[in-house]
Amino acid sequence: MDIQNEHSPAERTAPAKPIKVKIRLDFKGTSKPGRFLFGGKSQEKSAEDNREQQVALFRNIPMQGIYIEDIDLSVDVFTVFDDVSNNEVAYAPVTLTICADTLEDVVQFITRKEFRKIEIIEPRNFSLSKHDTEKLFFQIHRQLKEHINNLERQYLK
Repeated sequence: MDIQNEHSPAERTAPAKPIKVKIRLDFKGTSKPGRFLFGGKSQEKSAEDNREQQVALFRNIPMQGIYIEDIDLSVDVFTVFDDVSNNEVAYAPVTLTICADTLEDVVQFITRKEFRKIEIIEPRNFSLSKHDTEKLFFQIHRQLKEHINNLERQYLK
């Protein structure tokens, strides 16, 4: 008597290889006015401080399905003119090289407001089953919903 698996041969897949990506995040800095006679923080210093705080979190807090291979802080802080605020804004970039178990694990980085660029290093090609694609879309939805809820709490107090 043959016992068949629940999945057809086309749906069975070998264990997935880790996904290696480089992700660039730009952390924004805002100038803070000084108190009394003491000087405030410049935009550049604020951006650097934000970047350092986030890098410390990346280094010290483990994330399931994510291994941070490298954190590159070599790009200098830069300023651009913001049309909305009519001021210059400073950004401190960081490039993370990560290995992720699945594409869903990468979503948490690309849904961040600091996200600027992604480069997929490995594998060269992807093949997603229907189920994997549904999981990916659900994870994107969940992350965006969480981001919207955070924005609502922040601005609709």
